[in-house]
Parts: sequence; structure tokens; C-alpha cells
Amino acid sequence: MRLLLLLLASVTLYPACAEEFNARVIAVMDGDTIMVLRDGKRVKVRLANIDAPEKAQEYGTESRQTLLNLVQKKQVHVNSQAMDSYGRMVAEISVDGRSANAEQVRRGMAWEYSHYHSNKHYLALQSEAQQARRGLWAQAVSPMPPEQWRKEHPAAAPASPKHAQSTKPVSAHDPACGNKRYCSQMSSCDEANFYLHQCGVKSLDGNADGVPCDDLCESKRRPLR
Repeated sequence: MRLLLLLLASVTLYPACAEEFNARVIAVMDGDTIMVLRDGKRVKVRLANIDAPEKAQEYGTESRQTLLNLVQKKQVHVNSQAMDSYGRMVAEISVDGRSANAEQVRRGMAWEYSHYHSNKHYLALQSEAQQARRGLWAQAVSPMPPEQWRKEHPAAAPASPKHAQSTKPVSAHDPACGNKRYCSQMSSCDEANFYLHQCGVKSLDGNADGVPCDDLCESKRRPLR
């Protein structure tokens, strides 16, 4: 019985502790990644539930431009769902009362990414875009999903996995950025990345190479290019 109660508690804890906040968009990296300014700190946000074309892929430029037009320099509402293993926040982004994530799929500028969600709304939006031949679906040849494109173009793909959405809920770490300041206090590389990139704990990155706690994160260090 005690084990059952603990399991039930763990199920309800994560959604209840997910963060929601407003922030200003200061950069758009591609069709599914933005940078926001929150309380004077830069936070990189990966749009949840979608997968946009890579920059070097067909419609990569158009996808980024569409998202740029939607959110650049605007105040957006961020509904964070998780942190990925590279310290990015995975979130739903709303602007002017609509979801930027869903809008990218509706306009044919991104695929729905059903590996990590069961939201039929995104599937319906993609089907609508396909039938209307919007965006990337207007191509004569069926477009290649980014996941497959990255496998076939490893040299052109990002150095670190762009869509590492095997994520931890935000509540798995301390969203209030508690008193942890040293690598000895970190239980994993994910936690170290969270405290470095989201809480700004620079003491975790002694050599200022962007990778915290070398002993924990050595295997995730980006290869030299």
C-alpha cells in the first residue's frame, strides 16, 4: 500500500510543479527553438511536440522565418513541461492567445512529433496541412522528416542531438533554483545542466566550456569540429 501511494504521488507531482511564466523572445534559432529573456536571464526553449526542418534542409529557412514572424520580440507565455539533457526547457509557447507550437504544424512548417506525446490535436493539424498542401507539404515529393534527414546527413546535423526529448519533468529538479552550487551536490548531468543553464550557477563550469561538472558530463561533451 505504501508503495502504491508513493507511485500515485509521483504521478501527480510533476504536472502540478510545471512552471508557467511570461518572457520576451530575443532570438529564434530555427523552426522549433527560441531564446527568451526571463528575469534578466537567457533561457533556451525547445518547442514541445513538434520537429521542424533543419536549417540545411528544404524549408528549414522558411520554417525559421515563420516562427520568427510569430514570436520575435514579443511577450510570450511559456508552459514548461520538462528539461532535456542539454539544459533546454521543453515547453508550449503561446503568443497572442494561440500556440506557436501548433501554429507551426498547422502552417506546414513542422512535423508533429508523436514520439513524446499522444495529443491527437497535433495529428489533426498535420493532416489538415497535408490535405491543404501548405508549406513543406506543397512539395511534389513527400518531404523527409528531420529525424531521418539527420541520420542521412550527420555532418550537417547539429553537434548535439537537437531533439533529445527523453526529458525529465521540470519538477524533477528544483524550479526555485535552491542552494546547490557545487558538482558534489549534483546527482546527474541533467541536474548539473539545469543548474548551470537555467539557474546560472557558473561554479559548475570551471573551465567555461559550456559543459558542467566534467566527471558527470564527460560523455556528453560535444566533439570538436
